[in-house]
Amino acid sequence: MVHEHNAPKAKRGFAAMDPEKQRAIASKGGQAVPGEKRSFSRDSALAANAGRKGGQSVAPKARTFSRDPGLAAEAGRKGGEARSVANRQRG
Repeated sequence: MVHEHNAPKAKRGFAAMDPEKQRAIASKGGQAVPGEKRSFSRDSALAANAGRKGGQSVAPKARTFSRDPGLAAEAGRKGGEARSVANRQRG
């Protein structure tokens, strides 16, 4: 049996759905937990500690932000801008 490695795969399941239906399903994930139970949104120290633990689990050579402060600053700026836009759209 010969396999075509360059042939495009047929989309199945979630990938085959129209984008509107994908968005509708994906948005339900964010609604699954009520706001009062989202611990990171209520406790910034808990979120910071989790982020710190996640960062420590990465090998030092792979920590791009610690090696490139400019890259870290740019990522933080983009995150802040995205959050600002999202907050304005909400209300």
